[in-house]
Amino acid sequence: QVQLVESGGGLVQAGGSLRLSCGVKSERSFSLNVMNWYRQVPGKQRELVASITSDGKTNYDDSVKGRFTISRDNAKSTVYLQMNSLKAEDTAVYSCNVRGRSYTTVFDSWGQGTQVTVSS
Repeated sequence: QVQLVESGGGLVQAGGSLRLSCGVKSERSFSLNVMNWYRQVPGKQRELVASITSDGKTNYDDSVKGRFTISRDNAKSTVYLQMNSLKAEDTAVYSCNVRGRSYTTVFDSWGQGTQVTVSS
């Protein structure tokens, strides 16, 4: 199995920026397919914020287009989420999700989640 380690959350004022990172680690060889960032607010459904495929194609929720940028470093098995012009409504727990394969095993793994709080 793989482990996902997230970092970069915190408290920021509205209009500020944060960068989230999610590194994928395993003792076994693996390949990564799509990498996603989700967020969830208590009492609401988890929503997909951004995704990036293995060949770099990206997709964003309309609420973050033009403000957030997802990227990946395949050599480091890491996905990033650069969040600019943050708004109070971006406050949530952000979790990375990675889908891939290790030998004959397909995995769909989640990070532990990191809190992002935007003060207005």
